[in-house]
Amino acid sequence: MLRQILSKLPRKSSKSESADCTGPESPITRQRSIGSTAGLGKSSSGPKRTSVVFPASVVAGIEPLVPFKDVPNAEKMNLFVSKVSLCCVTFDFSDPSKNTLEKDVKRQTLLELVDFVASGSMRFSEPAILAMCRMCAVNLFRVLPPYYRSNSSSSGENDDNDDPMFDPAWPHLQIVYDLLLRFINSTCLDAKVAKKYIDHSFILRLLDLFDTEDPRERDCLKTILHRAYGKFMVHRPFIRKSLSNIFYRFVFETEKHNGIAELLEIFGSIISGFALPLKEEHKIFLWRVLIPLHKPKSVGVYFQQLSYCVIQFIEKEPRLASVVIKGILKYWPVTNSQKEVMFLGELEEILEATSMVEFQKVMVPLFWRIGCCINSFHFQHDSRMTISFPRPGLIGALYGDKTVREGQCIGSKAGPCSSEVEIPSSEELVAERALFLWNNDQIVNLIAHNRLVILPIIFPALEKNAHNHWNPGVLNLTLNIRRLFSEMDDALFLACLDQLKEDEEKLTLLAEQRKEAWQRLEYAASLKPMTGNTAVLVTPLATSIAC
Repeated sequence: MLRQILSKLPRKSSKSESADCTGPESPITRQRSIGSTAGLGKSSSGPKRTSVVFPASVVAGIEPLVPFKDVPNAEKMNLFVSKVSLCCVTFDFSDPSKNTLEKDVKRQTLLELVDFVASGSMRFSEPAILAMCRMCAVNLFRVLPPYYRSNSSSSGENDDNDDPMFDPAWPHLQIVYDLLLRFINSTCLDAKVAKKYIDHSFILRLLDLFDTEDPRERDCLKTILHRAYGKFMVHRPFIRKSLSNIFYRFVFETEKHNGIAELLEIFGSIISGFALPLKEEHKIFLWRVLIPLHKPKSVGVYFQQLSYCVIQFIEKEPRLASVVIKGILKYWPVTNSQKEVMFLGELEEILEATSMVEFQKVMVPLFWRIGCCINSFHFQHDSRMTISFPRPGLIGALYGDKTVREGQCIGSKAGPCSSEVEIPSSEELVAERALFLWNNDQIVNLIAHNRLVILPIIFPALEKNAHNHWNPGVLNLTLNIRRLFSEMDDALFLACLDQLKEDEEKLTLLAEQRKEAWQRLEYAASLKPMTGNTAVLVTPLATSIAC
């Protein structure tokens, strides 16, 4: 038996054999050298290699089609290298009828490798690590197809008509990704040795693949990069810097990238592991990357992950809350009601984690903006939207007993007393979402302690809604919040009401003065006859445009 195994050990290949690899013979039956598609690592001890081109032969192995169970333990690692090198042969998966036998052999070999790596029976040698990285580079690192759609997510919505582009080679790529993930996770992999091959170049090529339109591939890449970040501590600063560069390019140059949501999800896990106090590098990332990511039109695609990262920073260091709120106000979408609703939801989460001191730093510009949202008249069509509330009973208090009773929700999918309700929506009803901030006990507490500053700012908006807003739901909410302020501080409420009336009288007086001035000018112009090129005074009614 031993002689049969030893007889299968390959002899040193000659130049003529190397040349035969380009002949008509099946590519599965021979080893094939791979050119400049790898791009991994710097030179080191062990098998000779360069940072651009892998050698044609890594380690002399045994016949790759022999099962692992049929060779002794001493030869299993050689067999592993041989099988991995066999899988470096690539095929065209766009035509299912081509090389069906060879594709099946390669698939079975990859599945064998997955089982062998998952078993964790042997420690990987350096040649095996190099061969594995080479095989992954050959199969995964490729040029992605160009964008055939101008900007599929430019509207900030998930358009059902724009289905993702699925890679026809995915059934094959999925096994390679699974193999790479198990390889990185394996306890038999020495990180000190593997970091020379899973190096900066390898990581950059992985990050380039996040721009694929196939969501299944992005999900696999997300898991692999997260595991690599945990396994190779020496590469962590480089990974963070590379992620920042992708975000910079997306925000300030292209605004086109398919994997922003997945990359933010990875960074969300990274942020949760930051040590306290936060390094200056991490605070710069918050201000220069996460805050500007609110700006692109496609923010709706990755907004959930972005909001999670921002909240993680504030939970780590509450003093950053005022910085974040100022940044959000800077990029506030004044002409996009759907984005305004998302921003208001994020503001509510931020304010829940905001201390009194930080709140007082930003409450004036914040409630000036909230007042503008309360007076929003945006609507397009009637629809229904789902909003989560911490206490359903407060919904009834805000809407009034005629709309919602205590413990009962409008259109609730989850039954009575559910925290998720469906309410009538007109293009997300910005005013209604802004008024729902008073449904949060923490925000109401912050407002109550600073009512002397906040109520004068917000009072004109509430009064305007109470008299002029077209939507009955917004009108009802406004009246209940007015009542809440009145019960909170009746004297302040009456003082704000008197001040508003006084301001309105001043505005009325100024309007009358302007009207009288125009009338005097018109009368003076009518007395002077028109001659030659004399300018004609046009009445203000002919040129006035209502804003």
